[in-house]
Amino acid sequence: MSLKSIDLQIYIYQGTSGSYTNADLKYTIQKGVVGSDTNVVFEIAELVRDYITLTFNNDYISRCVWVTTVGTAIDDNDVIYTYGSPITNTYLALDGYGFFEDEVNPALSSHALITANTIYLPENVAGKIPIFAEGVGKVSIDSVDTQITDNGNTNQKIQYITIPANSSTIQVYGTDDATLLKTVTVNSVCEPKFNPYKITFVNRMGAYQDLWAFKKSVEKMSVTDKTFKKNIISSSTASYPVYEGQKERYSTNAQKSITLNTGFINEDSNATIEELFLAEQAWIRYGSQTLPVIPKTKSLTYKTSVNDRLANYKIDFDFAFNAINNVR
Repeated sequence: MSLKSIDLQIYIYQGTSGSYTNADLKYTIQKGVVGSDTNVVFEIAELVRDYITLTFNNDYISRCVWVTTVGTAIDDNDVIYTYGSPITNTYLALDGYGFFEDEVNPALSSHALITANTIYLPENVAGKIPIFAEGVGKVSIDSVDTQITDNGNTNQKIQYITIPANSSTIQVYGTDDATLLKTVTVNSVCEPKFNPYKITFVNRMGAYQDLWAFKKSVEKMSVTDKTFKKNIISSSTASYPVYEGQKERYSTNAQKSITLNTGFINEDSNATIEELFLAEQAWIRYGSQTLPVIPKTKSLTYKTSVNDRLANYKIDFDFAFNAINNVR
């Protein structure tokens, strides 16, 4: 008998691998064999992505899910294969992405969940670095070790290790505690004039990553409104008061925005800027609040040490809400 189709059940859940129940069944898909093919290919990434909720309130929580697929093979007589069926696979899903050059199903980092090898922090301010617990044994920051343990639960698969203030070097080691996987240089920036702002965004690994803007910032507000013309003549006196306007304004609101400058950063940080520009979720630490923003700048000119010597990036952001509260 020939393979006719596959019935695929997709369970999406949190907790430990394999701990799903019937309530975690999110999709049931049937797909047939095409032409002379002998296999069936399912693309489930976008379906799974709907169940990864990326919210952030300066809390750095692990955001990932387990996905278990159960595939049942059907032959051309509509009979279930009893040999090698059903086929069960389990995956850990993060909301990351690969680039075109990475080809199909790229394997992203399985240790430090950042691309760049350089981090900038304000002087005397601590930071965070995202670590994938499955692939890391320890993180050494200026020779002080932090052991990484993995209990299999989604709530700790991504661990945000604190970078102490004024640190200089982060070393990430494999599960054998001996294989050096990544070295990150930390630069502490003294900025006595401007107020630095912290932008947090979801990077290509699906983790929260911080970018500090140290230099000049400019805030703006763009107002929208509508007007109508009304009759202000009194029917009894056939006159009108000059203090009453003939035009009246309504549906007034405003969009606030902020322009930030990173200050001088090295060429290695181009990867961080690129991922910020591509991020669908981003937040700014504004006063004592974490507020959602949208990168407004749509064009990126990559700066290099050869062409530009020192690179400063100017980035515009819109606050992702109206100035006047009209949430209903």
